[in-house]
Amino acid sequence: MAAAAAAAANAIVAEKELKLHVNVYRGLRPSAVVNPAGSVRAHPVSSSSSSRWIVRAISTPDTAVAKRNKVELFKEQSNFLRFPLNEELQTKAPNINEVATQLIKFHGSYQQTNRDERGTKSYQFMLRTKNPCGKVPNKLYLIMDDLADKFGIGTLRLTTRQTFQLHGILKKNLKTVMSSIIKNMGSTLGACGDLNRNVLAPAAPYTKKNYVFSQETAENIASLLAPQSGAYYDVWVDGEKVMSAEPPEVVVARNDNSNGTNFVNSPEPIYGAQYLPRKFKIAVTVPTDNSVDILTNDIGIVVVSDSDGEPQGFNIYVGGGMGRTHRVDTTFPRLGEPLGYVPKEDILYAVKAIVVTQRENGRRDDRKYSRMKYLISEWGIEKFRGVVEQYYGKKFESFRELPEWEFKSYLGWHEQGDGALFCGVHVDNGRIRGTMKKALREIIEKYNLSVRLTPNQNLILCDIDQSWRQPITTILAQAGLQEPIYVDPLNITAMACPALPLCPLAITEAERGIPDILKRVRAILDKVGVQHNESVVIRVTGCPNGCARPYMAELGLVGDGPNSYQIWLGGTPNQTSLARCFQNRVKIQNLENVLEPLFYNWRSKRLPGESFGHFTSRIVFCGAISQQLAPSVGIPPTTMGFAIFDIEKFTGKERFRSMESKNESSVGTARRCRCLARLGGILGRHDLERKERDS
Repeated sequence: MAAAAAAAANAIVAEKELKLHVNVYRGLRPSAVVNPAGSVRAHPVSSSSSSRWIVRAISTPDTAVAKRNKVELFKEQSNFLRFPLNEELQTKAPNINEVATQLIKFHGSYQQTNRDERGTKSYQFMLRTKNPCGKVPNKLYLIMDDLADKFGIGTLRLTTRQTFQLHGILKKNLKTVMSSIIKNMGSTLGACGDLNRNVLAPAAPYTKKNYVFSQETAENIASLLAPQSGAYYDVWVDGEKVMSAEPPEVVVARNDNSNGTNFVNSPEPIYGAQYLPRKFKIAVTVPTDNSVDILTNDIGIVVVSDSDGEPQGFNIYVGGGMGRTHRVDTTFPRLGEPLGYVPKEDILYAVKAIVVTQRENGRRDDRKYSRMKYLISEWGIEKFRGVVEQYYGKKFESFRELPEWEFKSYLGWHEQGDGALFCGVHVDNGRIRGTMKKALREIIEKYNLSVRLTPNQNLILCDIDQSWRQPITTILAQAGLQEPIYVDPLNITAMACPALPLCPLAITEAERGIPDILKRVRAILDKVGVQHNESVVIRVTGCPNGCARPYMAELGLVGDGPNSYQIWLGGTPNQTSLARCFQNRVKIQNLENVLEPLFYNWRSKRLPGESFGHFTSRIVFCGAISQQLAPSVGIPPTTMGFAIFDIEKFTGKERFRSMESKNESSVGTARRCRCLARLGGILGRHDLERKERDS
């Protein structure tokens, strides 16, 4: 133990010097160098077409010296996520040290402080559960409800990845809360940290073959990529491993090392001591159902069925991700792109091969660039596919054609297909509290219902007998939980991250600010004459990391300063297009000045049935417009980043109408576009390289 403590101390000293030079892991390389324990060889073999390399084992350290970020050292010296977390939890201090703060993320917790309070920091912890497909057994829901009242702040938070968050847990109560979750059919293992996070799937409890298969696949992937070292159970339940038996195909796939994917004789056969460079996100769905924001994940998996509805295999997308950093244009949100198709029996091996490719080649020097989307952007999809195929041991088949995507909320009452009903309940911003919390507890406990959480921060009550519909509807209505037809469509699709006061990364408000923002947006829409049943997908985050996926919204607000937001436009209602930055540093009190002219022009200039997102993509970000206007503002096209907009021209409906009338006689598409561009205040264009990268 003394030696381990000394090693950790040395790591902290090295971190402060910010000059960490260690062997970097570069994955597939034409090298036969033998290195220390855990290293392996790559051997060239002959091929009819060209020379290629077969990896026989994993993690050959390159002989080149490169820098790793400090978190890499913390992981490596932690004895597989144990040290010094276990020791820190036993101290009387209300907080844990920096190393333990990083390690506890892998166990499903973040250390936080209440930023509304001044003076002495009030340390507390947020716990996040891991619920593949959003499935929550009755027993687990009830214990989470109890824990929120007894040890938290009295609320349950539903996340955008189908999990619970408990806020306000004190350090002295952590073990009690964690062990209670574990012993009641729950887990927080891997809900945070540099590994695979919660695996999404459609939450609807349909009995249709493709839905059931997608959910089973998500659960199997979650099991395949769960940490194996046992540290989680050592820390929280004194080594008592409380978990259900895994399907045999999962165990076989995890242990298979025929293509050199595994660390031999390691407690972590897939992750090793380093785990992944950054968080990793996976979603599984069925054709048309984009309730999971499929293109925003590192891996997006789509069930492909035959004409009889029997699942045959999977299309796989790779390289999606939302996070970015303000004023660092080399960081960016990105959509996943097609990798290929695999038969259904190969999906675990294909997923494992993709994860290992990221493990071996993702950057470990700068965490801003450690997500897999940056690796694919640097390599290109062809090179990435070729490397994955070596770990997979096969070629990917051609991507199968898919129908158009749709956003599905599953709110209201629906038939499951087995004679029972399910009821989707809208929860504003995913925050269950007060009367709502009591009503849901009453229903779930009285009728012994299981629950599912949706990626849109809502909740589904499952397996409801037909005779229970009326009394359940009455209880919900008495608690103010309205059927979806009575909820403003803006609220149905809106999302916000928690942000202030507890998130340490938040720059400004999100969850606490979005109720007022939605009311103001509705007032603007009413003012310009947009019908009440029409809507805009609005998402708000307190920082650029994108937890509420604002870069997919038709109108995204991304915190960039106190009471200040970037405005992003151009996402689509079915979440298949990236938004683009329209304006920086818009103070919240000036929101109407920006949005009213946009909504007025949408109402008056849109094509039949055209959504706000499609309209802004077509008009506001029209490439031809930008090229014509760029010279007039003296900005060299090659140096332009985000477009710049003249807010002074956003002066309301009357100004727009007068400007519009002056241009009634204009003819030709180009002249009309220039007129519309000036009405929108466009004074710049996105550079072509960024557009190519996003595509």
